[in-house]
Order: sequence, then C-alpha cells, then structure tokens
Amino acid sequence: MTALTTTASRPRGGPRGLTWTLLRLHTAAVWFWALLVAVAAGCLLWAAVPGGDAAWTAYTSGGCDNGVVDEGCNLNAPAIELYGTAMYLGSAIINIAPLLIAIWAGAALIGRELENGTAKLAWTQSVTPARWLAAKLALPAGLLTAGTLLLVQLHRIMWQAHDSRWKGAGVWQWHDSQILISNGPVAVAHVLLGLAVGVLIGLLTRRSLASMGYGFFTMGGLLYALELVRPHLWPAKTATNPAATGQPPYIGMTVEEGGITPGGDRVPDLCLMSTDCMPGEDVVGYYRDYHPASHFWPLQLVETGVVLAVTAVLVVLSFRLLRRRTGGTS
Repeated sequence: MTALTTTASRPRGGPRGLTWTLLRLHTAAVWFWALLVAVAAGCLLWAAVPGGDAAWTAYTSGGCDNGVVDEGCNLNAPAIELYGTAMYLGSAIINIAPLLIAIWAGAALIGRELENGTAKLAWTQSVTPARWLAAKLALPAGLLTAGTLLLVQLHRIMWQAHDSRWKGAGVWQWHDSQILISNGPVAVAHVLLGLAVGVLIGLLTRRSLASMGYGFFTMGGLLYALELVRPHLWPAKTATNPAATGQPPYIGMTVEEGGITPGGDRVPDLCLMSTDCMPGEDVVGYYRDYHPASHFWPLQLVETGVVLAVTAVLVVLSFRLLRRRTGGTS
C-alpha cells in the first residue's frame, strides 16, 4: 500500500527524486516567481507597444515635441504617466528580484530546513549533503535564470522602442542604474548572486528569521557597492571646456567632474562652491569623465564577469561549510 501510494503521488513522466521534493516544498515560491515574471512581462510588453503609442500620441499632440513647452503641452497627461509607471514597475521588479531571492533562499530554502531538522532527515536516507545542496542551488538557479532572461529580452524590446522615439526627451537614460541593469546579462548575474548569498547565509545562521535579516542587509550592501564601482569598471572618456564656455555637456554616465587649474591639476569645481572664485585665474577650464553609450556592453560584460566570479566563490564556500558541518561526508 505504501509503495502504491508513493508511486501515485508522483506525476508520470514528471520530475522525480530531489527535484520533485523541492518543487513540492517550494510550490508557493515557484508560483510567486511566476507571478512576478508575469507582472513584469505584462508591464514591459504594454509599455513597448500600446502604452508607448498612447504616450507618444499624447506627447506630440500637445506640442511637447517642438522644443517649446506651450499651453497645449501636458507632460503629466494620464497616458504619459501610465507609460512611465509601467516602465518603472517592469524595471523595478528586475532590480528588486536579487534582494527578494537572497531573503527567500536564506530563510525558506536553507535556514528553515536546517532549523526544523528536515535536512538532517534527508541526509540519513539516500541523499548526501553535497547532493542535497547541489539540488538546492541547481533547480532555483535554472528557474531564476529562465525568468530573468525572458524579462531582460522584453525590457530590451521596450527600451529600443522608447529610445527610438523619446531619446533626450525622455526622463530615462541608458546609464540609469535601473535601466542599465535590466537591459543586459548583469540582471541574470545579480539574481544568481542573490541565490548564492542567501544559501551561504542560511548555512551560516541555520535559522530562518536570522537569515532573512542578514540576507537583506548583505545583498543590499552588495548591490549598493556594485552601483558605486560600476562607473570605474571600464576606462572613461574625458571631455573638457575652457572656463569661459562652462561645463562640458552631459553626454553619458558621469564618472567625475571638476575644474582645471592653470597648472593643469584637477580640482573640485571651486566656482560652484565659492563666490570668490575667479574663472580664468583659479580655474581655467572644466573636465568631465564620462561613459558614452558605446560603453554599454563593456560595462555590462565586465560587471557580469565580476558578479559571476563572486557568486562562484560563495558557492564553493557553501559546499566547504556544509562539508565541515557534516563531518566531511560527501
């Protein structure tokens, strides 16, 4: 009877063993991830075609595209605001996903099973600790990668439609952190980093509640650090202007800016910080280090490589920690 019941509980031709167990244990998480992907995909698709068309019609029919904001121009028209909201929501889900994944992986995927003792029960049967951890990493990594790749592709479609119309008139720029991350493979690297961070923290704390807190702050700190170092991952270009002309124009992601002294030294823009500054005497020119649009892919690929390397290190540390905790059993 037991054998029949066990066999009947598994779908024929479906996943078996650890895969089936993981799917059953984390059904709610799988559905939540599917819902997030569906919401983001819907927002991005809507913004790419009908929402973008409606917003552009409202923008051009009001005279906003002639360079002069006249009485007929309403930048707060409902169609334009709804379009911006859809763009923001679709991009925000991609950007917030790594943080949510780190919290879930630490608390539910690892911490709860270690806290309740279900992991040890699995290890005493036919599942080794290493195989248990490998399954915990592989299945979520596959689902997260597939969903994120879909969203990145849809985001690129949306962004290409946006950029071909709005260009400088839009409030979004290619180098904005939210847009830059969502438009390339770095988004996939971030979700895998979130998974690795959560798993390692879950193994360290062995408590679901503690893993949630540590996962949130650790992943949040890593994302903030990546945002700070991102402009320095690739050599920047430099634009200069004489003091009489003023600051160089903003033509990309700004890395650093300031004044140039008569001796050629770079200094903070003294003329913006003090009324005593004399352009031509204290500051003879201005500079701005920046990344043009052509640096999009170098920045994407370098950050993706860095994040994946960190992720690999965290995964190795997780296996070593588990091996030490379980007395070296494989």
